[in-house]
Amino acid sequence: MVAFAAYCRQSLDAIRAQGRYREFTSLQKQAERFPYYRRGDGSEVLVWSSNDYLAMGGHPIVVEAACQAARTMGAGAGGTRNISGTSPLHDALEAELAALHGKAAALLFTSGFVSNHATLSTVLNSQPAGPGNPWHVYSDAKNHASMIAGIKGSKGICHIFRHNDTAHLEELLRAAPAGAPRLIAFESVYSMDADIAPIEAICDIAERYSAVTYLDEVHAVGMYGANGGGVSERDGVAHRIDIIEGTLAKAFGCHGGYIAGDADVVDYVRSVAPGFIFTTSLPPMTAAAALASVRHVKADHARRARLFERADALKHRLDAAGLPRIASASHIVPLHVGEAALCREVSRRLLDEYGMYATPINYPTVPIGEERLRFTPTPLHTDAMMTALVDALGAIMARARRAAA
Repeated sequence: MVAFAAYCRQSLDAIRAQGRYREFTSLQKQAERFPYYRRGDGSEVLVWSSNDYLAMGGHPIVVEAACQAARTMGAGAGGTRNISGTSPLHDALEAELAALHGKAAALLFTSGFVSNHATLSTVLNSQPAGPGNPWHVYSDAKNHASMIAGIKGSKGICHIFRHNDTAHLEELLRAAPAGAPRLIAFESVYSMDADIAPIEAICDIAERYSAVTYLDEVHAVGMYGANGGGVSERDGVAHRIDIIEGTLAKAFGCHGGYIAGDADVVDYVRSVAPGFIFTTSLPPMTAAAALASVRHVKADHARRARLFERADALKHRLDAAGLPRIASASHIVPLHVGEAALCREVSRRLLDEYGMYATPINYPTVPIGEERLRFTPTPLHTDAMMTALVDALGAIMARARRAAA
């Protein structure tokens, strides 16, 4: 243990020296004043990097649903789904999510990370082609860590295709052994680069090579499509995706992950996946809040339209100020900084000097040299807030350039 502790200290020292050491910023969310949070000293902070994309976390309908369920059913589920942890709320939420994506069934998990990890590892450890004939999985180079962990935790043979490069994907699929089961794993909205996958083209390729499609929609559900079913709904291709994975913790403002798909496939994962079977169920109050949020968001078209209008407004303001915005096809607005220590310093100054918070994104989340701040304007971020942010960033970045000169 002494040797291991010494190893940990040395590793942490190296991370600090590289400017990659992560320090948590303690902020208290204010349901009625979002996107303002409160610091320990009582001062308010305007947060620009929350994943509560639609500001649903503090919506009165959602909060009241959680409170009512907590008063009726208590704080926790009290067991796994198989041991007293399934309530009518869980059943109703799964039915609602299946309908959202036009699928026969859905399955709840305790987080989006767990839903990706558990589902991919379970599917890729199955043997549909018989023993000795493993899955070949084709993973986008910028897939989330949870997808990578699920793939690595399986017996599947992994092939990585260049990000959103359909020609490279097809080249790899063409070389697969005859009769081998194939699965393509990719995302719709990539949260760090803010770009969107060519889902229809990937579906075309999948059909040519009889590959299963697995789509992570966590940064799109609730926002894209006529009902908030994600980019696959927006593009009219949800019916061509075999397994859709999503989250309740971003646009829906709650907590938990899920998959939706064919009834037998979902039931197989429910019956086999250790990450589902052996963990305590989502609290009923969380399921109630999520159910209320999903139902509200599906009908609140104005709220979703406002999100995209706000994102476009911030992009235009950053461009007009000459700030190094990374091109974005989505509601996420990244700003390039390009050095780990500087990225943390810009974030710190924004907080300490201007009362605004944006998370610094450093390696290994993004490659070295591509460090950035990631802004996620919500429907509640005003023009005045954006003016203050752009002015602050301009001053901070100008000082940083002068100091580096």
